[in-house]
Amino acid sequence: MESSYCQLLLIAVLILALPVSSSSFSSSFTTKRFHFSVEWNTVTRLCHRKEVLTVNGKYPGPTIAVNEGDNVQVIVTNRVATNTTIHWHGVRQLRTGWADGPAYITQCPIGRGKTYTYNFTVVDQRGTLWWHAHFAWQRASVYGAFIIYPNTPFPFSPPIHSHFPIIFGEWWNRDVEVVEREMMLYGGGPNSSDAYTINGLPGPLYPCSTTDTFIKTVEAGKTYLLRIINAALNDELFFAVANHNLTVVEIDAVYTKPFTTSAIMITPGQTTNVLLTTDQIPDSTAMFAMAARPYLTSVFPFDNSTTIGFFKYKTTSKNTKFERNKPPMPPYTLPNNLPAMEDTPFATNFSNNLRSLASKAYPCNVPQKIDKRVVMTISLNLQDCPFNQTCQGYLGKRFYASMNNQSFVRPSLSILESHYRNLKSTEFSSDFPEKPPYVFNYTGVDPVTENMNTEFGTKVVEVAFGTRLEIVLQDTNFLNPENHPIHVHGHNFFIVGRGFGNFDVVKDPKGYNLVDPPERNTVAVPMGGWAALRINADNPGVWFIHCHLEEHTSWGLAMGFIVKGGKEPSQCLLPPPSDLPPC
Repeated sequence: MESSYCQLLLIAVLILALPVSSSSFSSSFTTKRFHFSVEWNTVTRLCHRKEVLTVNGKYPGPTIAVNEGDNVQVIVTNRVATNTTIHWHGVRQLRTGWADGPAYITQCPIGRGKTYTYNFTVVDQRGTLWWHAHFAWQRASVYGAFIIYPNTPFPFSPPIHSHFPIIFGEWWNRDVEVVEREMMLYGGGPNSSDAYTINGLPGPLYPCSTTDTFIKTVEAGKTYLLRIINAALNDELFFAVANHNLTVVEIDAVYTKPFTTSAIMITPGQTTNVLLTTDQIPDSTAMFAMAARPYLTSVFPFDNSTTIGFFKYKTTSKNTKFERNKPPMPPYTLPNNLPAMEDTPFATNFSNNLRSLASKAYPCNVPQKIDKRVVMTISLNLQDCPFNQTCQGYLGKRFYASMNNQSFVRPSLSILESHYRNLKSTEFSSDFPEKPPYVFNYTGVDPVTENMNTEFGTKVVEVAFGTRLEIVLQDTNFLNPENHPIHVHGHNFFIVGRGFGNFDVVKDPKGYNLVDPPERNTVAVPMGGWAALRINADNPGVWFIHCHLEEHTSWGLAMGFIVKGGKEPSQCLLPPPSDLPPC
């Protein structure tokens, strides 16, 4: 629970006007205000016209662009009958957990006709992040880029001619709310999406979509910064541009050591900034295809399709065979540098090449020692079907998912509010198991013959302010091993180790990278393997840790994480805003 000492300190700050640490506030920040209206809008894709949940009528939603150090205020009005919230994915929310957004974790949802102001300051962050709805599956269409301009020049060259977001998404012809509801009602897997999209456009490989194709005009001999975001609900993706290499310079708004690659792998929740230099000689179409398709690690049904767009070289030649803002004529050829769907070696090599910049200006502050290690199994589960119910999962059972055999259940009151107000709550407890309840061959067990029933509850891990925490995420073979993108709210972390098979607590830490490990907010836990994260738990509040495959979060692959307040006012959670939505 949030300490009474912290609350007394905050009262002293207000009464005595004690100074507040500059780590949370800047005396020179600019306040940027944005207005979001969550509303229905009619959108047509793949010959299907339907009502889609949007922000300000846009699909995808508007880009938020701020400067490093800015105070940000986003005034969100809910104009639909269902509840909603907005999450600022990757923004650390230092002491402002009330603005983080996940429903029933840090706030109760914004009800019909209600307004809530998300108020936070961007502290020591720069680069590409994104925002999305964090209620049910609303982020299928409610999402957009969140760009933080740095206060100093980029630490890489050559000079950037221009920059722009490339956001991957998924499109369902059916109502996404119905897809989710049927999945949870009958315990089966969800219907796969009907298309992938680039900036909301599926591209000409899908029916009725030739005019719904993303085309970006570029000049020859220039370098562009592509701000790539995977906003897809349930699929990791490969991305490549025909005949062009990409140079990775940033991941999850953290600079990296630049490295050149023919393609990238990006999971839902992740962002990757790459440089693309237009150094090729175009053919008569003046176009080069860009393409994204799934990285397949699951036996579950999936959207086996590819979205394409085009980079169009600007030319004055009269022999160019294309119409303005239209793709070339078919047949369409995918980039030959686009990895195959099951190319795990490429995905592994790409992840292994990611390194923090670790310079004097942008140090890598990875904890060299730890105070606590938590080992968590990540499992898909098969629950016995309740009596007198119809279940459509494998063997007539229900699909669930869990961490350490705990399937997360959202409470009826936000955990952050219960924690802050020291409420005697029976809805959550601080006894999340810090190691697997049973030790077994996690990645070698038979995928379908074991007892895969899980337990249900709202359990959290609670640590003291300043704890140097290590979390080891261990995939399991239940149903099938799978690559899981795990997102941690409120903190960045350092991926100090990854591997296949079972984590060995004696041998594997000896191979950790404690010099320049990649710093992220979302990690791709390898299929049939493990990832070790180190976190400086220096942000008081309640934070969500969950799989960013939305179907898995719905099944319970999540947990809560509480960082208690420290001994200084600057180490305490700020009081809740007056317009915090009630439950």
